[in-house]
Amino acid sequence: MNSLFQLIARHRVLASTLFLAIFPFIMPYEALAINILIFGLFAMGFNLLFGYMGLLSFGHAAFLGIGSYLTGIGIVHYGLGWGTAILIGVIGAAIGGLIMGFLAIRTRGIYFSMVTLALGQIIYYIFYKAESLTGGENGLRGVRVDTFNIFGVPVDFLNPMVKYYIILFFVVIAIWLISRILNSPLGAVMEAIRENEKRAAACGFDVAKTKLLVFVLSAAICGLAGSLRALHLSIVPIDSLHYLQSGQAVMMSILGGMGTFFGPFVGAAVMLYLEDVVTTFTKHWMAVIGLIFMFFVLFFPKGIWGTILSKLQIHQDSK
Repeated sequence: MNSLFQLIARHRVLASTLFLAIFPFIMPYEALAINILIFGLFAMGFNLLFGYMGLLSFGHAAFLGIGSYLTGIGIVHYGLGWGTAILIGVIGAAIGGLIMGFLAIRTRGIYFSMVTLALGQIIYYIFYKAESLTGGENGLRGVRVDTFNIFGVPVDFLNPMVKYYIILFFVVIAIWLISRILNSPLGAVMEAIRENEKRAAACGFDVAKTKLLVFVLSAAICGLAGSLRALHLSIVPIDSLHYLQSGQAVMMSILGGMGTFFGPFVGAAVMLYLEDVVTTFTKHWMAVIGLIFMFFVLFFPKGIWGTILSKLQIHQDSK
């Protein structure tokens, strides 16, 4: 068993791809699998800043929402193709991350968290008030992706399984990018800053630029998740920008294991699956999820995936 987890950790992109390829077949229905895929990517993007840099942002819903809205606006109001609309969503989220990051990295600790929360709420109200473009309280409707051709082969995006594998294509690219970042010198600098910011600065690393760069990368990945969510739902609800979405990313990362590669995805899968199951029994599903979350925080502070790796003594570098 230990050698199996060692192998998975060593070839994490390939392992992720293979697992996600069969994932819809072990889920109750395809829509839940797609939802987990999107929110798993959102949590992994957030974890890049939180788990590997040690910066707790309460405003990452802003990037999920910016990606969703810009993609939706591009399709609904300007008739753009879905590929171009996704690109605009990701670039828009990255620019949002650049602006928010530039302001937020000047603070530390709880002040950083509060600044990101405040900036996220400002973005929420900007989109909320731009009703002619965003639909305001009712959300942006009509984000339709019709049948299109790939090398002359018609592809029906409304087919759940087809939709899943198209979204998976983008998720795998993002996972590969995250893995490359973590394996690069930038990844080492990120962890050095997380462990001791002053010592990292004393070693000659530009802490401010690194923080800003990782903030932008994290925002772009969360923006991609938002763009894919808009295509999946065919609507962009205003709650995409709500601070509760940011809290969800925090909970998914902690539940799965912050600072681990697979942890946020595991957290997203467990949380959304439990939510789906518990809501069939009681309308007080949030209380049940809260109790489960408290249980893991108190007794498994490293999260589900982090605890497994710790028990098997998998080396930190391969997490």
